[in-house]
Amino acid sequence: MFYYLVRHVNMVAIAYYTITGQTEQFINKTGLVAHKIDDMKPEYQMGEKYILVLPSYQDFMMDSVVDFITYKDNKKNLIGLIGCGNRNFNDLFAQTAKKISATLNIPILYLLELSGNSTDVKNVKQIINNLSQNTSNSGNDVKKVNRPNEIGNISFLSDYRQ
Repeated sequence: MFYYLVRHVNMVAIAYYTITGQTEQFINKTGLVAHKIDDMKPEYQMGEKYILVLPSYQDFMMDSVVDFITYKDNKKNLIGLIGCGNRNFNDLFAQTAKKISATLNIPILYLLELSGNSTDVKNVKQIINNLSQNTSNSGNDVKKVNRPNEIGNISFLSDYRQ
């Protein structure tokens, strides 16, 4: 009988928000466990380092996300953003992730269109894996990830509650 020693790697936690369901479809495609931000009770303490997956909605539709981020230590534990959207909207593509990134100085790790494709799933899972191997919940040793080229200059910040 053979026994294999498997090193358990704590995965970086994931939280996401969706109204239309496209972001949730992407999360489901990855097969990763994630916390869904609930409009009825957005106050949820992640309690560990996490990334936030966000769709592109108008600012007035993002109150639940702002409430979630500003709840307890969630802002401190947020280590990266993944933005979703429709590239047909040009500068508004992934606008929510861009605004939060610029406002809170949190890196955007990846941008994907709509509910993503198989390449997006593979790339995001690799990002999560890399972060999980290089992040400890007690320190700030987060691996640097290159920002996507398409972010460009952000000139449309809004008033996010701090």
